[in-house]
Amino acid sequence: MGACLRTFIKKFLPIGYYTGKVVLLIAGTMTVPFLTAVVAGELGVALDFLTAIGVAASTGLALLLLCGGQERDLEWSQGMVVVACSWLLVMALAALPYYLSGHWGSYLDAMFDVMSGLTTTGLVLVQDLDHLPDGINMWRHLLTWLGGQGIVVLALSLLIRSLPGAFKMYVGEGKDERLLPNVISTARAIWFVSLTYLLVGTAALWGAGLAIGLPPGRAFLHGLWIFMAAWSTGGFAPQSQNIIYYHSFLYELVTVVFFLIGSLNFNLHWAIWSGDRREVYRNLEAVTFAVTSNLLAFWLLWELARLHVYPDVVSLVRRGYYSLISGHTTTGFMSLYARQFILEWWPLALLAITVAMLFGGSASSTAGGFKAMRVGIAFKAVRQEVRRLLAPERAVVVEKIHLGRDLLLEDRHVRAALTIIVLYVLLWLVVAGVTAAYGYDLPSALFEAASAVGNVGLTCGVTAPGMPALVKVTYILGMWLGRLEFMAVFTLFGFFLRGWRK
Repeated sequence: MGACLRTFIKKFLPIGYYTGKVVLLIAGTMTVPFLTAVVAGELGVALDFLTAIGVAASTGLALLLLCGGQERDLEWSQGMVVVACSWLLVMALAALPYYLSGHWGSYLDAMFDVMSGLTTTGLVLVQDLDHLPDGINMWRHLLTWLGGQGIVVLALSLLIRSLPGAFKMYVGEGKDERLLPNVISTARAIWFVSLTYLLVGTAALWGAGLAIGLPPGRAFLHGLWIFMAAWSTGGFAPQSQNIIYYHSFLYELVTVVFFLIGSLNFNLHWAIWSGDRREVYRNLEAVTFAVTSNLLAFWLLWELARLHVYPDVVSLVRRGYYSLISGHTTTGFMSLYARQFILEWWPLALLAITVAMLFGGSASSTAGGFKAMRVGIAFKAVRQEVRRLLAPERAVVVEKIHLGRDLLLEDRHVRAALTIIVLYVLLWLVVAGVTAAYGYDLPSALFEAASAVGNVGLTCGVTAPGMPALVKVTYILGMWLGRLEFMAVFTLFGFFLRGWRK
């Protein structure tokens, strides 16, 4: 018994050590909203962030001291557990400023909104969103931006210099692209791309804000926050009316550009930046997304036109098409009111956007859902089987896929893609079932569950401070599992279950 316990502790020590580093990083990032609050004259909020910084820094340092030692290689299971543990612990610590501000009804609500931000979902339980302090709004959107790129990716960029096991943590956060020869350089390249777009996107939205009459200071902050949410396909906004607040076609157009770009694989970004623009037309994910988004848009717009929901083409595009692309990229910006989905779009139009939310954007991007790569692989696998049935008996039928380079479609690709798709569908049904069990109608439950597990953020009105606690917990788990694509969370449960059994 003693030997088993010592073995378990020995395996856990590097997990605690690297989790401590991630927590220290989050404590450091809290200085941004703290300084925002100071500049805005929000001294109470600044004090809340000082308290949270102290708690988070103390937690991180305690983990480093208790699990002390130098950076070392990790087993696959350990790398996965670092990611899953880090996200849970960061959720609890990052919620402290929310709760202290008094704008959340309970600590559970505060943790819900943190997980929603980190997973770039965008569902909210905050009360009186229109009067949130600037410091809190900065923290909400910063969490979304950090979560889109990945908090472990940021830790690999800044705090972990060189580690053979870095790739195991990197993959655990739902990423597998290799822009450069090693993972640390790749993580830094991802942040370089994101920071570059941050400057361009904030400037563009600042200009759009000035054009619609926002004061310069508010236009800048709104531009910064909306860009963070758009690029990270997160859907948070500083106003309860979301994108409707701006009443601007220009603002909507700029956000569409950036959340479409944000939903693309970082490999594709790097290829384009390196001058290989043909990759856009060859990449399986880009082609799949173009096909599915156009088919679903045709389906949706045809149904909305048939129902005479909107009086003209402009309204049809600004409400229907915008919502479809917002859902398909898993951004979750809302250009119509929540209950309109159920009252005006039911049933076929609502089904179209639900499918779009489940499909999602690209793998290794800030988007959620199945991912276009897996949808494309599933289609290619079906086509290969049909060709094989039609071909002569001894013919060898091969199917190629292009993901940065040409690959032969193999059983392992199909198996991996279908496993994740099946897990997403099962999770969606479980979350919808729990929601419906509390009296919500089935269309609303299915829609909201797709939004949660696909990390989208569109809502038909289910997500609200008064929803049952068990539904809130279920949504937190759904967002967490969906963002980390199951394996890291399954490994966490397996790791501790195995240790407990021993």
